Amino acid sequence: MTDILIGKGDRPVYLLTKYGNRHGLIAGATGTGKTISLLVLAEGFSRLGVPVFMADVKGDVAGAALAGLDNEKIRERVARIGIQGYAREPNPVVFWDLYGKLGHPVRTTVSEMGPSLLARILELNDTQAGILEIAFTLADDKGLLLLDLDDLRAVLGFVVENRKEISTQYGLVSAQSVAAIQRAMLSLEREGGESMFGEPALELADLLRTDLSGRGVVNILAADQLILKPRLYSSFLLWLLSELFENLPEVGDLDKPKLVFFFDEAHLLFDDAPATLRQRVEQVVRLIRSKGVGVYFCSQFPDDVPNEILGQLGNRIQHALRAYTPRDQKAVRTAADTFVANPKLNVVEAISQLGVGEALVSTLQEKGVPMPVERTLICPPRCRIGAVTPEERAAVRARSPIAGKYDSQINRESAYEILIRRVGASEVSAQRPSEAQPEPQAQTGDALSDFLWGTKRRQGMVETMAKQAARTVGSQIGRQILRGVLGGILGGSRRR
Repeated sequence: MTDILIGKGDRPVYLLTKYGNRHGLIAGATGTGKTISLLVLAEGFSRLGVPVFMADVKGDVAGAALAGLDNEKIRERVARIGIQGYAREPNPVVFWDLYGKLGHPVRTTVSEMGPSLLARILELNDTQAGILEIAFTLADDKGLLLLDLDDLRAVLGFVVENRKEISTQYGLVSAQSVAAIQRAMLSLEREGGESMFGEPALELADLLRTDLSGRGVVNILAADQLILKPRLYSSFLLWLLSELFENLPEVGDLDKPKLVFFFDEAHLLFDDAPATLRQRVEQVVRLIRSKGVGVYFCSQFPDDVPNEILGQLGNRIQHALRAYTPRDQKAVRTAADTFVANPKLNVVEAISQLGVGEALVSTLQEKGVPMPVERTLICPPRCRIGAVTPEERAAVRARSPIAGKYDSQINRESAYEILIRRVGASEVSAQRPSEAQPEPQAQTGDALSDFLWGTKRRQGMVETMAKQAARTVGSQIGRQILRGVLGGILGGSRRR
């Protein structure tokens, strides 16, 4: 098999593997079968030796790791489509989870995420995003690694205490804007977002694996909780897509893709996205094809994807849309207009009449020409359709090829440790007797300033940073004590 059988209309409908990197769209109302189409494509690519990455938004994609169940409906559909050699079978799956609960932890560093995407995650305004850009630039200039949120917080603290000098060299900085960034970081941490940042960071090679039999590994990101934080979800996936774009070599047109990336709930990527971000997505989608990566957007409506990007999607699977509202009617017309006309088919009527497991399909054929749209009965996947039990998930994780690689977080020296250590050194020097070698004492007191600025400055800045660090530690301890007291009170009242 060299192509992927999607289903059957008047004739069998295939996705040609050599055009798998020309991107695609899977659209349709809730409950019309989008997940089935996604699984059919994912396991089809996997059987051809192409790794896949997808997000499991509802928890029903995890079944790809297990063989499907045998029932009369599936046997009937297999017979109607005429699938040769159909057999229930699992896919090689690796589970990932930003929170490290339902899969291997997947992390990046603050530096790799970059100020633009981090500003979107933190929901900063333009002024705050500009200050975040200054903090990143300052850290780069001074050789301070930004690995986790503690590092960024330490650098922001330094920016506040030295905002006059920094405003002169990098641009205007206000304490109020920095405070707003710090509050946004606290909110992100409260939601568990801090687990996304740190080391060991994800190595892209671990997404490009095949198993011993040559099948592509299906990488599944647990996203049922992540989807509740839409900007974190969409920004993480966009970061991952950007990393693939920036790090994979140019390969041109291959016989099959190197990786296929499914972007579920794609509308979240574009909701409230600034123009610069949309331009970035358009650029990545347009150019990543030459890196051998195919991107498939999944959403309810085709117009959830901007026209500039929609025009780049050569393979289309459109499930039913119910034209109950003006918004639905507009979406139906948009979907119909994006297909190559078929004189045998009224697309506008067909979209509203499709049953569950049916779709209008158009894929690129020889020489990259899109086929006329075909009303298609979608193949059943060979894997399980639905969720897995905790025991089944644990069994899949236990035999993962990367078991243990990312499970323990590493905290190496970075901006936080460097700044705190130098603050500590200045504290020690400040406590020495005044008569004991005053000249070295003054040099030590200015160590942090010399390190960061290369000039002599007042030791008061260092002392201020030390006090800020002490307040941070004190507030953390205070919160823990308060929680312990409240827990005892509430626990006692419940027992009574």
